[in-house]
Amino acid sequence: MKHQRRGLLVFIALFAAMLSSGGCGGKNEDTHTAAKAETSASDIGVGPVTKVELSALDPQLAKKGKAVFEQKCTACHKLDERYVGPALKGVTQRRKPEWIMNMILNPSEMLEKDPTAKELLGTYLTPMTFQDVSKEQARAILEYFRQVDGAQ
Repeated sequence: MKHQRRGLLVFIALFAAMLSSGGCGGKNEDTHTAAKAETSASDIGVGPVTKVELSALDPQLAKKGKAVFEQKCTACHKLDERYVGPALKGVTQRRKPEWIMNMILNPSEMLEKDPTAKELLGTYLTPMTFQDVSKEQARAILEYFRQVDGAQ
């Protein structure tokens, strides 16, 4: 219940911010330029992960990631369809690995500061919750997503 109330408060705050900024179509040139700059800074997100080195797919790591995903993520996410949160198939083609890991590890701050995460919250209306995933587990989940997305 506490998480639902918090999610509602976040939604109300984001909605109020949108209204006070003139809504969807009322942005002036300076606001639009600032939003563009903020979005490009969002490539890696906000959190402890600043660089991820990817190499050939590690099937063992992906297997561990699948187990963590099934344990901690499937209450809100499915691979092939929208559920509480977005479908995650193709996420490694839409987002940088650092962003994915930061969203897993640091969802609260991402939802406060990252423009892409804010946009997702506006679409899905439910904030991603902290699942107490370690950095190693987040990396394994990323490897699972890479496997799902056909990485070699």
